[in-house]
Amino acid sequence: MVKEEQGFENRPDNTAFTQQRLPAWQPMLSAGIVIPGFVLIGLAFIGIGVALFVTSQSIQELEIDYTGVEKDSPCFACTNSDKKDCVCEHKFTITELLQGTVYLYYGLSNYFQNYRRYGVSKDDDQLSGDLDNFKTPSDTCSPYEYDNSKIPKPIVPCGSIANSKFNDTFELFQDVNGSKKPVPFNGKGIAWWTDYNVKYRNPSITPLKNAFNGTAKPLFWPRPAFELDPSDPANNGFINQDFLVWMRRAALPNFIKLYRRIDEGDYKDGLPAGNYTLKITYNYPVLSFDGGKKVVFSNVSWMGGKNQFLGIAYLVVGSMCVFMSVVMLIVYAKFKFPEED
Repeated sequence: MVKEEQGFENRPDNTAFTQQRLPAWQPMLSAGIVIPGFVLIGLAFIGIGVALFVTSQSIQELEIDYTGVEKDSPCFACTNSDKKDCVCEHKFTITELLQGTVYLYYGLSNYFQNYRRYGVSKDDDQLSGDLDNFKTPSDTCSPYEYDNSKIPKPIVPCGSIANSKFNDTFELFQDVNGSKKPVPFNGKGIAWWTDYNVKYRNPSITPLKNAFNGTAKPLFWPRPAFELDPSDPANNGFINQDFLVWMRRAALPNFIKLYRRIDEGDYKDGLPAGNYTLKITYNYPVLSFDGGKKVVFSNVSWMGGKNQFLGIAYLVVGSMCVFMSVVMLIVYAKFKFPEED
């Protein structure tokens, strides 16, 4: 008897709540509820889809491929050159005003940033400014943990993502009366707020250069992290805007990333119609993996950048809901059971 009492001592109380006997409501999904529900959902989705599609169509966008594969491409010479900082120029014409703030993106194709081993090849403790682990790279950074010197130095920041940072640069000029007028770029605030203020931090050492004593820069970087932006000391280290944009990996193999905004001076209302020259410092190799490079000039709307897929997806789902409601109505009208007296 004692053993039985000990076996039941953990049994819950015999109440409606613990024994799941509380009263419950279960909806009875009749044809009179389901069919109108499908119609309303379908019409709502179609309305949202039309709004998204029309808005996307109104967004102005200009795309320029500068991979340099074609022999008549201005950047063809740079693809076959071992010279660093090879410069090529693309001339193009804007036929109408690109209204509002214009965003300049760079784009890469056939580039798999979502590859698992690539994605984990970084040291989060190092990138958070943790001084205890700053000069002891994680094994996940292999093979970009230490440099190739006689006495190997730790690479900061380590890993494949940082090492492959995009390093082409761009300058834009408007052709005005035979002279080139520089178009100012704004590179502030182009990274995610959480990346800049929470996820990535510089070591708490002043000057920042001293924190990198005894370390090596990533193999493919022209300058160490503390000199990424010589013109702005606040835009260096792990909170450099371009570095943060690159470290947020893309989900798909063809992607674009924000490079600069055009919203200052004579161009705060947009890029006026006219002839332009895009000066490209060509450094980033893509032909070895059949990749491509491009720049995109675009303005945005309340829904963001140009994205026709979202509007089309809403239209398809909404149309399917309306179609299924019609099918269910026909089936119900033909096979419904007679009402009993």
